[in-house]
Amino acid sequence: MTTRVFKPFTPAQGLIAPNGYKRPARDAPIMTIKDTVKFVSELMAVAARTAPKAAGQDFVEIITLSDSERITVGNEMIQIGKERGIHGFERDGKNVLDSDAVILIGLLPHKGVGLNCGACGYASCQEFNTKAFTGDFQGPNCGVRLLDLGIALGSAAKMASELNVDNRIMYRIGVATRRLKMGKSNIMHGIPLSATGKSIFFDRPTK
Repeated sequence: MTTRVFKPFTPAQGLIAPNGYKRPARDAPIMTIKDTVKFVSELMAVAARTAPKAAGQDFVEIITLSDSERITVGNEMIQIGKERGIHGFERDGKNVLDSDAVILIGLLPHKGVGLNCGACGYASCQEFNTKAFTGDFQGPNCGVRLLDLGIALGSAAKMASELNVDNRIMYRIGVATRRLKMGKSNIMHGIPLSATGKSIFFDRPTK
């Protein structure tokens, strides 16, 4: 004969068991504002990934930074600002250090789409495919693929905005991440995220 063992009913938060027990809120794990912002960064990654891409081909790279990586990037931006005498890098670097999360969105190496549209500055995609230049970013890049990157960035920022998380697209984050060899993209931008009483990304000091 098999004996069946019945486990006691444990209600989820807010549910009432047959014996009248109601699970108190303190039994539930607490999600901090920073945890919530990090979760929003994952939703932004989904928005960027599903954003429209030319010819249905996806060359968009998406990376969500860990806290240690975020701090490394912020400090690297400040260092670049000191090296180049550009205050904007130091200002944006401090924003990154003060942020709750950062998501990187970049454009991976690619060939011309095949339209020969000239948007890249070359007469044909075949000529484009033979060229290479390295600065803060790797070039040249196909104009159509850059549109893909812009749409992905906009889709991610829109997701954060709809969820009331402060954000700002920053190309200077991409300069630092390229120097740190984070990711494989030719060109990368970053979106830092914060949730405070006033956005830290606007009305910033000019010097």
